[in-house]
Amino acid sequence: MTIKAGDRMPAGTLKRMTKEGPKDIGTEELFKGKKVVLFSVPGAFTPTCDAKHLPGFVELADSFKAKGVDTIACMAVNDVFVMNAWGKASSVGDKIMMLADGNGDYAKALGLELDAKGYGMGMRGQRFALIVKDGVATHVNVEAPGQFKVSAAEHVLGEL
Repeated sequence: MTIKAGDRMPAGTLKRMTKEGPKDIGTEELFKGKKVVLFSVPGAFTPTCDAKHLPGFVELADSFKAKGVDTIACMAVNDVFVMNAWGKASSVGDKIMMLADGNGDYAKALGLELDAKGYGMGMRGQRFALIVKDGVATHVNVEAPGQFKVSAAEHVLGEL
């Protein structure tokens, strides 16, 4: 079942890089008592993700914070080392939390997995953006195949 506005976020665990190395972050820690924008890309360093999706959120991070967003998180079905390297290459600093869904378990729990085997990428997550308030999805923006509109930073900012 695909997540929809009004649904509680499913429980799950993602990975992020810290100064001490890779660490798990549970969804309760990520979402509880916070306003979070979680956006997902099919893959780190892939063309639209790298040129438009992540940079848009980096550029508008202060505007999101001004609208009360506690955390902006980027998720992809990549390993934590790739997500960390992409964050460094994109100069995200502390503006964006880079989250690895290495096996795609969380994308699947959201009902937003993507079969990209035809592109040699295996199972991935769809391109989407969610606004989450205290663990409940208030906005669920899932892109149509090949599109980049409703999950763009500018669009999501306009929904806050």
